Amino acid sequence: MTTTLPLFWHLSSTSKKERLDASVKLIGALEQFQSQLVPTNNSRVTPGSGSDEEDGDEEEDEEGPSKSDGLDLLNVQDVSYSIRRLVRGLASPRESSRLGFAVALTELLSRIQTVTCAQIVALIVNGSKVQGSMSGQEERDVLFARLFGLTAVIQSGLIVRTGTLNTSASSATDASALSSFEEVIKELLVLGEKKSWLRESAWWTINLAIDALKDSQVAWRSDAGLCTIRQCFVDHDTWSPEKVALTLKLQTLYPDQDWRKLCSPAFKNPYLLHAGNLQNLACILKESGIEDNDGADVPKTTTGNWKPQLHFVWDTILDQLLPGQNSSQSPRGSFQEFFRIVVDESLFSSTASIERKYWGFQVFQKALPRVTQDTMPMLFTKNFMRTWINHLSKPDRYLHKIARQTATDVQAFVQSNPQLGFALILQLTGVNGSHQFDRLTKTKTVESILTSMDAKGIENYIEYLLGQVNGPSQTPEDIRAINSRRSWIIEQLGGLIRSGSIPKNDDWVQSILDWLVVHGLFTVKKKIEKSHFLALHSIPNPLFSDEHRQSCRTRLLTCIGDLNTQTSVVKSGDKTSKMSAVASDGEFWVSKVLKTIQTLMADSKHVSLQNNLEDDVLVHCTKAQELTAHLKTVTDERQEAAKGVILLLSATVLEQYCSDEGDEINTEALEASIDGATRMFSPSKKSKKGRKSASADTDPSAPEPVDVFVDTIIGFLEKSTAYMRTVGNQVFALLSGAVQESTIDLIVTQLERRDPAELLEDADEDVEMEVIDDEQDTGSNGSDDSEEESDENDAGEGNDEDSNDEEEDVELRRKIEEALRVNGIEAATGDSDEEEELMDDDQMMAIDEQLAAVFKTRANEKKTGKGVDVQREATHFKNRVLDLVDTFVKKQPSSPLILRLLSPLIDLISGTGLDERQLCDKAKGILRSRITKSKDIPNNIDIELVLTIASDVHTRARKVHSSDMLATLSQCSLYLFRILAHSNSEKHLVQLYQESLADFLGRKNSALNSSFFQDFIRRHSASSWVLRNDLLDLSGRAVNAYRQGQAYQLLETLMSQLSAMGDITFSEVAEFASRLQKVSLEVVTDACTDKVSLSAAQLKEVLKLALVAARQTQRLDPVSHAEIWQSDSWRSLAGRLSSSERFKKSAGLPKMCEQIVRITKPVPSVKTDAPAPKTKRKAEESLETEDASNVPKKLKRKKIKSDKT
Repeated sequence: MTTTLPLFWHLSSTSKKERLDASVKLIGALEQFQSQLVPTNNSRVTPGSGSDEEDGDEEEDEEGPSKSDGLDLLNVQDVSYSIRRLVRGLASPRESSRLGFAVALTELLSRIQTVTCAQIVALIVNGSKVQGSMSGQEERDVLFARLFGLTAVIQSGLIVRTGTLNTSASSATDASALSSFEEVIKELLVLGEKKSWLRESAWWTINLAIDALKDSQVAWRSDAGLCTIRQCFVDHDTWSPEKVALTLKLQTLYPDQDWRKLCSPAFKNPYLLHAGNLQNLACILKESGIEDNDGADVPKTTTGNWKPQLHFVWDTILDQLLPGQNSSQSPRGSFQEFFRIVVDESLFSSTASIERKYWGFQVFQKALPRVTQDTMPMLFTKNFMRTWINHLSKPDRYLHKIARQTATDVQAFVQSNPQLGFALILQLTGVNGSHQFDRLTKTKTVESILTSMDAKGIENYIEYLLGQVNGPSQTPEDIRAINSRRSWIIEQLGGLIRSGSIPKNDDWVQSILDWLVVHGLFTVKKKIEKSHFLALHSIPNPLFSDEHRQSCRTRLLTCIGDLNTQTSVVKSGDKTSKMSAVASDGEFWVSKVLKTIQTLMADSKHVSLQNNLEDDVLVHCTKAQELTAHLKTVTDERQEAAKGVILLLSATVLEQYCSDEGDEINTEALEASIDGATRMFSPSKKSKKGRKSASADTDPSAPEPVDVFVDTIIGFLEKSTAYMRTVGNQVFALLSGAVQESTIDLIVTQLERRDPAELLEDADEDVEMEVIDDEQDTGSNGSDDSEEESDENDAGEGNDEDSNDEEEDVELRRKIEEALRVNGIEAATGDSDEEEELMDDDQMMAIDEQLAAVFKTRANEKKTGKGVDVQREATHFKNRVLDLVDTFVKKQPSSPLILRLLSPLIDLISGTGLDERQLCDKAKGILRSRITKSKDIPNNIDIELVLTIASDVHTRARKVHSSDMLATLSQCSLYLFRILAHSNSEKHLVQLYQESLADFLGRKNSALNSSFFQDFIRRHSASSWVLRNDLLDLSGRAVNAYRQGQAYQLLETLMSQLSAMGDITFSEVAEFASRLQKVSLEVVTDACTDKVSLSAAQLKEVLKLALVAARQTQRLDPVSHAEIWQSDSWRSLAGRLSSSERFKKSAGLPKMCEQIVRITKPVPSVKTDAPAPKTKRKAEESLETEDASNVPKKLKRKKIKSDKT
């Protein structure tokens, strides 16, 4: 026991891993001891190397009465002690001891074959007796100990173990017996009756005993089953959910019993899940008493405390009603009736408590994975759907959390069973659900289900939607219900195309577009059942309203806009490519829609166009379609631009068809597009030179065709429709290769900042023009009316206007009345007949200022409100124009025209206000992430233009007072340097850096910072070497000590980059290092003599620079560097620093000088033994480590890289 006693402590650990490890070690040790069993003459057994007789006496005295349990007859002392210890430990309340001891006891009983069931049951019962003096907690502990102990006996298999134990030479005992089984069942029943909160666990353990009995081979198996039936049904006639679960299990195992007698009078049919028993079963399962309405002697059910965990009886019931797809058992009973009566009308009834409904949701979650396509509708019953939608809709509902969990389970179920997605959507949007399920519940359940469905499921769903368009033919339906359903259908069809996560198929996408075209643009006169247009299979009954036709047209344009932003895989021979706005065959979706329109227009027998286009508009549409057919034949380098023009023409034509009746149709965009396409893709002249000459011959002042297209696209961006905006962006992406300088200037013009007053004036002019047009229309229409009628109409209109003004200006009236009341004048009501009191001049002057202030405030409010709206619209428009800029940079990264975008973007970033933060961030993202970080460099550049832009960038950098803006300008400068370096013209930009450096160090108000130059030094270290002398010279003339220290930091960065400069000779480095050494000595010496006012920290920067430079020269030439640095000068400088009054407390400064001395010490000879440099290197490394805090981390990192090189 000396080896097992420590293990018992870890059985109580809160860590599951520690408990299991302790159990494994304990059982392993006990099995090893038991294998060494050696029987003695007096039937006492000890381990082979075990204890002596004296130890046995001590154990006997310790155990006392436990000697009568007989465990010591066939077990070693460690095993018998451990069994008793484990049984006693079941009643311990410490931490997790009950769990650990129960696991160990179960495993031990399953391993050893030298104990009987009767022995262990007696030991458990005797050790868990309830005494009157026990407290409530102690009573609970012993009851749990009995439950866990009996469960261990059952789960270990000891209760039905076969075989015998030879207790002596002449007698043998069975390992298990019928009496022991009866005793276990009896104790469990008593335990369940004693405490209601133990009943479920006790009966669950009885079910375990029945399962063990079923799989056993004991001779008394049938007798044990009959005994269990007698104890549970005859001796205990109270019904409970536990008894229902046991009954269903026993009926399967013992079908020959008289179950009708055993189940009566509570149930009319012996099979509990029979339809006639469901009402009583519902009362039992929700743990409420069965009402004896008929006066029959129906036993009452037991009730207990509610708990959130679902009862195990539901698993047993569902196993019989819905065995599952992988089960060999056939279903018994009607699941539909069961779920309707027991769950929907009981747990989800309108009068059910929140707790019962919580159970109902759990039952649904358990049943959902078991259903098939045929049984799924049985789950989504009326009361359940009502409860689910109600608790999903508001987060403050009690069951909102489990309702959300149910929605999540439904979505996960469809992901694993996509073939059931369509059937599930039918339930959510069907009779018991709602068409607006997602909107009501504020979830995306239906949408997520659609994304998980396959193409066949989507087609079935579309067919289902289109089948709901017409009302039922048998019974008339309310017209409002039909219109509501049609609105929902249109929305659902648009949602299928809008969602990018739903797998697209050309067939069903085309079917949706065709349906929207038919009902949006045409009227069905005669049906064609064999037509491939689904909308022509029947005539709408009732006919579509004007509102729904308008909705179909709007949704059609929206769908085309959504498809323009989605990519499709297009196969061209053996190659595949991804393209936007096209179907899998490479044709634009908008072109397919126009083909549908042309086909339907030709079929005048069955359909008719609702809004006939005017003759001039129809001529333009026909011309556009002819041009489209010609553009499809373009195969040279202009093919991509031709596709963009095709999309532009087709989209503009479709917009003409979808315009509302009575609206004024604007054909300017269409006319401009036709003109540009005709000039850009002239059928007669295909060469570029020919196109230019043709354009010049026709009209020299005419804008470039691509400018016409882009101007049309910009006009699209001003519109509020998403359709035209997406079309414009997609067209520009295709036309980006044909963009010219004038095109970029046109785009840049839209980004210029305008005065809000000008914008407001433009808006007012537009309003005035509309008013004038209206007045002209009114005058022309009313010219034939009589003068009297005109006067009457004018009077009526005046009265209407006055009434509207009164309604709108209630606040203004209140302020005027308040101003009058302050001066003692009451507002006129019109009800008084008294003589009007006149005001004198003083009173009039008193209220004059107040009235003027009221009217001025009112005017400012109107003007401010209108100005804010105009400014907001201008900001949104610029955002859309920036999309064009982003598209161009992404599609044409090597175009020299990108340079023309830098200055306008910088102006836009620097000129935006706080209310235009989004615009500023977008422009900054294009400039810093898209342009300056591009790996491609513009070719065929204009050097003068680049230098002009660079000069403007540096000029701005010297004046801007924003670190973020300065970082943006730095990125632009580096980008321009890359461009110039590619053309070997970078020396001009280096001169700009020199000028900026002089401004930074010599002017106090300079906005530049050291990061502006550090970025340049680190990115282009070889070119930045030119700045070395400027930095050294300007450091002495710096405007203040802080700028001087920053100059030294820049020099330090420059010197640390020497290893990356491949073309630098040592003579250049030596010459500069010599100057640097002299300047450093002078600065430090002047600081010691107070000629220069430098602090210890600033002086430290100077010494850091010298230390880095010394190391770099040492690496380049270990021999010559000693002559440059003159170690004696630094040694004397170290002494001077130590004796200086200002710096004697800074011990690190002299140490840095000494470190420079050690580095610059002359090398005795060139040829040395092998260990010498190694020792010297170690010495240097130790010195460097000693003062590592004085060396910048970056320099240290660079040193390591150089060593590796």
